[in-house]
Amino acid sequence: MGNPQAAPPHGDDDVLTPSLSGLLFDGEYEETHRDIRATLFDPVFDPHEGLAPRESGKLTYERCRALHGHLERPLSMLRRPRRLFALAEWSPLLDPAIFSLLLVHHNLCLGTVLDHGADRDDIKHHVEELDRLDSFGPYMATEFGYGNNVAALRTEAVYDAETQTFVLNTPDSSAQKFMSFTGFEDIPKLAVVLARLKADGKNHGVYPFLVRISDGEQLCEGVRVAPCPEQPVQGLDHALTWFDHVTVPRRNLLHGEMGEFSSDGAFQPGGGNMRRRFLRTMSRIQPGRLCVASAAVGAGKASIYTALRYAERRLTNGPGRNDVPVLEYRSHQRDLFAALAKVYATNLLLNHAKREFLAHSGTVSDELNHLISITKGLATSEMNDVAGICRERCGAQGIFRVNRIADYGSLLQGLVTAEGDNQVLLATTAGQLIAGVDPERHPEPPARHAENGAADPHVHVELLRYREEFLRRAARATMAESQSTYFDAWNGVVNTALDMARARGVRIALEQLCTAVPRLADERDRAALRLLASLYGLVEIQQDAGWYLAKGLLSPEEVEGMPATVDRLCELLRPHARHLTDAFRLSPELLRAPIAFEDYEAAFQRQVGASLPDAACPPTPGK
Repeated sequence: MGNPQAAPPHGDDDVLTPSLSGLLFDGEYEETHRDIRATLFDPVFDPHEGLAPRESGKLTYERCRALHGHLERPLSMLRRPRRLFALAEWSPLLDPAIFSLLLVHHNLCLGTVLDHGADRDDIKHHVEELDRLDSFGPYMATEFGYGNNVAALRTEAVYDAETQTFVLNTPDSSAQKFMSFTGFEDIPKLAVVLARLKADGKNHGVYPFLVRISDGEQLCEGVRVAPCPEQPVQGLDHALTWFDHVTVPRRNLLHGEMGEFSSDGAFQPGGGNMRRRFLRTMSRIQPGRLCVASAAVGAGKASIYTALRYAERRLTNGPGRNDVPVLEYRSHQRDLFAALAKVYATNLLLNHAKREFLAHSGTVSDELNHLISITKGLATSEMNDVAGICRERCGAQGIFRVNRIADYGSLLQGLVTAEGDNQVLLATTAGQLIAGVDPERHPEPPARHAENGAADPHVHVELLRYREEFLRRAARATMAESQSTYFDAWNGVVNTALDMARARGVRIALEQLCTAVPRLADERDRAALRLLASLYGLVEIQQDAGWYLAKGLLSPEEVEGMPATVDRLCELLRPHARHLTDAFRLSPELLRAPIAFEDYEAAFQRQVGASLPDAACPPTPGK
């Protein structure tokens, strides 16, 4: 299978990255991340056992306020998107529900206000209220009967030019707003509500409105709420919410460039057709998806950090040996090192997507939208798998919430559906890619090289590129030849399309890993990252080895040799494991996870109050 440590050529000296940590945080740790991380040492984030759901939810609101007592206001953070992404990465590590609450308040609610009305004097008092966290801001788009199909929502706001007000109403039970944070009546809430604007008997499409939900004592007149059933981990006040002819002042319409009022009070839509106005209304989706991916990567890092530290100290009996750390077993290494490689690859994919987003100054092209969507889908799904395998490899300790990994798993399962369900999101993206213009040159089948073979990550990139384009062309041809309806034609290739979208994401992630290796200044870092790139690529190719074999891209001998090569890569990675996870800037003291501590037994015993009195302990030799 060749030499798994074969090095790609080095890049220019002027682009060298000082460390693995500098690579993972894209050179922004000191400026963007350090103080957010420092806030997590506040005692308000210490574990609390046995809380009822309502108590847990109230604690999350308290923690959100404490967090921003240490940081700048939300509007300042929104104007520096890297800070928003950093907040998304760190905030869920000690309370996953914080991420959901802050993402909605900062990005979706206040971000929509910033995009469509921040400079307006007539709503300045509302903006300041949200910016001070005097009120929390739900974002009410999704409707119970329509899921992610926000363009079809049916909540309506009918304009009365005579009174210069809107009447906000929920026409039926399918149009109830779903999963908004509106269940705690005693916490002030000022929401952004998406509704269909109707004026002069015409439907002008979906617009955002500022609507007060509760004043801190009770729900406002005409607002109806029914709490959702209890959820694991995220004990927030999710609810079904509906409106019974609620009067909304004209000034609370966040029309931005999407319309205006004439001198006689009539509403005049602007900003192109209804679809263009809708897309403008949803302007916070792309940064929201990057926030979701950031939270997923943060949870993936913390999961593998904890699992690997525990595996280094958890002793087992090996054949012919006593007291062998479980991490010495190749079976344990295969699972955890493959997960570590996924974390690194996904982190670098996310960095790439964030850089592209920031470079385009808010203008999101189709290509950038595809990158962000695939990054969100891959990051959440892959990190969900990482948390799952880390929980399993920690045995019974992985179940306890105090060790965090189970909570991360619950968070990640929610992130898979947040800001666009992954399967729907990737299918939509794949459909757009299939319908796009064919490239002038199709990728050629990569040549096999006996020296490096299927262990070379650069060969893996070419194999993935070929598979990605092959699946795209196959789906496109099948649809073009179909005599069925468009739905049936698409339905016949949708699984191929999803495989293509995933292959594209993995290929870009692996490219980012490969190009990062020569940028590292230290040879030890380069060696470790090179091994991770080889392992990540090989595990991905191995998953579809039958397809590559059938296409003549791999030989039977190469496929048969893959398991042994994976084991060899794991053996080479073993000395680098601690160094690779130290780059995450995590610590046992920050996570408060007993199994992450060097003496995990003592840490767990302190947690549960099981430490033996000194008199009951055997004397320590030499004392």
